[in-house]
Amino acid sequence: NDLNESKLAELRLIKIGFIFQRFNLIAPLTALENVMMPLLLQGKGEQDAKAKATAALTKVGMGDRMQNLSNDLSGGQQQRLCIARTLAVKPTVILMDEPASALDPISNAKIEDLIAELKQHYTIIIVTHNMQQAARISDRTAFFYLGELVEFDTTVNIFTAPKEEKTQSYITGRFG
Repeated sequence: NDLNESKLAELRLIKIGFIFQRFNLIAPLTALENVMMPLLLQGKGEQDAKAKATAALTKVGMGDRMQNLSNDLSGGQQQRLCIARTLAVKPTVILMDEPASALDPISNAKIEDLIAELKQHYTIIIVTHNMQQAARISDRTAFFYLGELVEFDTTVNIFTAPKEEKTQSYITGRFG
């Protein structure tokens, strides 16, 4: 609350990684240039930014696509590109909004595998309506209804023994 807009922007640039449902890539840039962009905005030199971007793209399995324009990539590749862009800045927290929405099953599995690996090193917060995915990849789950926190517990407890009736109804598909 005490930070001005400039300080908030700096905080978001350095400490928080965002993975959006819609990729928000810069179309005329290559995959490498898209990943370099936040590093250059942080004031990193071009060679340092290029090295970090290359490493991040390689980590997400996109090392062979660095020179492709972002619009020439599949949806799954674009999402991995977004993850690489986030990883390159080494944030403290990664926020993901429907990270595998509208992806084919193979791309979805690659994203989930990547998330499983990343959660060993980062705090990751995912917003999703995909209950099966939440059950597979999360350690803790919060259920919100109409903007209110209904229940928060381990994922196992939420999916096997929810305490709240609204949570039970949602998980079993009675509403939502």
